[in-house]
Amino acid sequence: MTDQAVDPDGAEQAAHPVSEDRFLGRTRELKELRADIERAGLDTLSGRKAPRARVLLIAGRPGSGRTRLAEEFVRQVADRYPDGVLRARLSEPAGTPVPVEQAARDLLGALGLPAPAGAAEEDLTAALRAALADRRTLLLLDDAAGADQVDALLPETPDCLVVAVSQGPLTGISDVRPCTLGGLDTKSALQLLTGHTGSVRITVDPRSAESLVEACQGHPAALVLAGGWLAARPKVAVSDLAKRLHAGSEESADAGPLSRVFRLVYDQLPGPAARMLRLLCLAPAGLADPHTASALAGCSVDAARTTLDDLVALGLLRAVDSPLPQYEVPGCLHPLLRALAESQERPAELQLARARMLERTVRLLQSCRAITETDSPQAREKLNGMPPALRFPNPRAAADWLRIRRPALLASARLAVADGELDTLARRLMSQLVRALAAHVGTQAAAPDLYGVHNLVLDVAERRGLPREKAAALLNLGDLDAQTGRTRDALVRYRAALDAGREANDPYATGRAMESVGGAYQELGDHDRAADWFGRALAERLARGERPEAARLYGRIGTAHTYAGRYGEALRNWRAALAGYRRSGDVAASARALSEIARVQEYAGRPEESLRTCQEAVEWARRAEDARLQAALQLRLADTLDRLGDPAAARLHRAAAERMLGEEPPEDDSEPEQAANACEIRTASSED
Repeated sequence: MTDQAVDPDGAEQAAHPVSEDRFLGRTRELKELRADIERAGLDTLSGRKAPRARVLLIAGRPGSGRTRLAEEFVRQVADRYPDGVLRARLSEPAGTPVPVEQAARDLLGALGLPAPAGAAEEDLTAALRAALADRRTLLLLDDAAGADQVDALLPETPDCLVVAVSQGPLTGISDVRPCTLGGLDTKSALQLLTGHTGSVRITVDPRSAESLVEACQGHPAALVLAGGWLAARPKVAVSDLAKRLHAGSEESADAGPLSRVFRLVYDQLPGPAARMLRLLCLAPAGLADPHTASALAGCSVDAARTTLDDLVALGLLRAVDSPLPQYEVPGCLHPLLRALAESQERPAELQLARARMLERTVRLLQSCRAITETDSPQAREKLNGMPPALRFPNPRAAADWLRIRRPALLASARLAVADGELDTLARRLMSQLVRALAAHVGTQAAAPDLYGVHNLVLDVAERRGLPREKAAALLNLGDLDAQTGRTRDALVRYRAALDAGREANDPYATGRAMESVGGAYQELGDHDRAADWFGRALAERLARGERPEAARLYGRIGTAHTYAGRYGEALRNWRAALAGYRRSGDVAASARALSEIARVQEYAGRPEESLRTCQEAVEWARRAEDARLQAALQLRLADTLDRLGDPAAARLHRAAAERMLGEEPPEDDSEPEQAANACEIRTASSED
């Protein structure tokens, strides 16, 4: 209807029908809103400077055109705010409030500022206020569920302006300037109808047209539905619809105009279309695509798309402006659709429809991930076994689908977990969502989304008593906490994961948790505890015969002892790591272990030994074709040679390092060989 959906990143989500391309009416309201920007507030009247941004409130029932008015007002005054317009939608179409943390994160993203995964709401809102402190920005906060959402996002500078859209007052925010919407004036309402029916049907019977506007009480959403119904029936007179609605208003005095017009339109839909429409109240985040509608209604994807387009023509859905076919359930119709679904569908049928939708989403996510595994015969076989409608033509198409459907996919996960009866499907959905995000977006870039998904996994695991899944979720959350510098929070997660792993008798989770606890202590500077926990993890690996992992843990213990200044212990553990790498044939890891041994020898005041070890490490790095490690070792050799009083040999090694790093072209192809020879000469003389 006329409530335009605006996503938190500022991109319009809804494509308005042609009749709504031109803004109609609301001249008085726009004039009052512009005047409210300049009008003195309570602080100004008392002689104080306003401490926060002014809030203009556009209040009205869903479907009253409140969002469209807000967008038109923002368009008219945007040039006063050179730092741009930010938009956030604070409720989903079903009425579920969007968490303040999510809205703040999206607004920071629109500003191009980082928002660490798992950051607390207070930290994100503080970061947002700090970012807006020196800006002159206009914020459009659409569909606010309450004053607390708006207050949390309010900039602490009078140079910004906030336009909030809500159904009721924002009690608790001082000096809010409200603009309450009623129906459209008759002239504008007739223009809105004309956009659907054409001018002839309105001009030949103006009295009936005005009677229809009266029956709709000037309510924009009701007028759009009435216009769509008339457009689909070109031979029906406007007077016929007006009479039906007036008769309906006498029979159901308690029903509002939108409810009456909707019921008339709905009752004349074909049975399959009516069922699909009412089941769309189950669409996550109010966003559906042909696959969602197909799964809910149990029909083909092509049939679903045809029906969805027909519903758009009637004004019952909005087509989202998107590269892929996507549709939005208008928020003003959502309660009506939900009531119909609950009255005309048995609970078991609704649950089955929801399960079909989630199963389809799981399979699409599987296909989305599998298309990236082009070298895997198993992945190709799995793709070939899927129906053509579920396959993506190439990885780019899969990535686009994942990006566009991301809000609905995340909402699917939240709804599946909240349902409580579909935990098996919920776990499969979240597993595939994590894998698809990692494959197409990358773990680091997808970290904020993954943090939320892992928390959902944790909810299910705790509710169902699944210690193995609980341990995995806690480990993943701990890793994300550690990556964003919340090391103490990560440590708490890792210890809880260790308890869950032990409860599940899961040696992998237990060992992984022990190592992660050690890593957290090392990051906190407690190297004694770090070495102790790495040692416990090492014992687990050795008991299971996992030699490569044991070699890596020997190295981590060696690092902890190095930081603690226990160079003897460090050397013993690094040599054990080197032996393990050599047994497994890992040339690159052997080179790195030798490099660390040389470092420890240098710290221990044994430069001659460090020189020999470093030379050996260079040879192993050359065999591993690791140019960066070779360059780093050449620089270490140069530093050691400087300390040993051989600047000429040191210069040769630095030149070789620079050549490897591409910092300057080589002057002589024999440079690396000369550097190696100089090092050999120096080593031989030191042995003499």
